[in-house]
Amino acid sequence: MIELCNNRIAFVFVFNNGREMINRYSVSISDSDVENFIVSDEKQKIKDILINLCKTFDVIISTGGTGFSPRDITPEATQDVIEKRCGGLETALHMHSLQATPYAALSRLCAGIHGSTLIVNLPGSPKAVKECFEVLEKILPHAIEILHTEDVRDTASHHHLITH
Repeated sequence: MIELCNNRIAFVFVFNNGREMINRYSVSISDSDVENFIVSDEKQKIKDILINLCKTFDVIISTGGTGFSPRDITPEATQDVIEKRCGGLETALHMHSLQATPYAALSRLCAGIHGSTLIVNLPGSPKAVKECFEVLEKILPHAIEILHTEDVRDTASHHHLITH
């Protein structure tokens, strides 16, 4: 169970996907400001909404547009926006999903940071979203805490990690 207090989270649905994610995530997060947005699969529109949402939200999670289809351009739009890539997070999401199905290798999910906002692109499949959230639920609280702290050694989760 994830406990994110007073954090703002945006869900961006490319092609109007992601209802499974909302159902799962809204149960997992308490006291967070969660908003939903739907955007068409046009690169500039995706970039524009990501840049705009980064001004307000701590986390932006998108679903859809991460496959091999010519219309799947969410990772490219995200890469144009992010300042730091989160390769370890991408690897963790892929590894966990690959335990469930070899088709997870066909996802081009992307994760990165713009300013102090974490952006994560997930596949559009409700099953894939559920699998990815099994990983995200465990690490998002610490990731958000780090993004808002000058010195990671000052975070409560860091103290918990080194003492247990």
